[in-house]
Amino acid sequence: MTVTATRDGDRGQVAIEFLGMVPLILLTLALLWQLVLVGYTYTLAGNAADEAARACAVGDDGSAAARRHIDGAWSVSGGGCEPAGGMVHVRVEVRVPVLVPGTGGLIPVVGEAGAIAEVPE
Repeated sequence: MTVTATRDGDRGQVAIEFLGMVPLILLTLALLWQLVLVGYTYTLAGNAADEAARACAVGDDGSAAARRHIDGAWSVSGGGCEPAGGMVHVRVEVRVPVLVPGTGGLIPVVGEAGAIAEVPE
């Protein structure tokens, strides 16, 4: 007597497992994208602080310089000059967007920079 095992009971199992994994895959991709945005925001904040410090060092408006170097989708605050002992210090705060740049801010990222003042105080 020959017994043949059929696998008809497993038909469609791969499709069901894939559908169950899709939300987990999408969540993982969203978290990775958010980490990319956090890293990019740190880069933007540092660059904006450097540019604002350079502008303050030569007597220009540091806040305007910081805003010029931040994309419109990121909100920036600060950039004012703090002269002290022949140096200028600048602190810029940029908010990390939530998944899509331009949609609110998640956490603040601070960029700080300093430069030697090239104009007398």
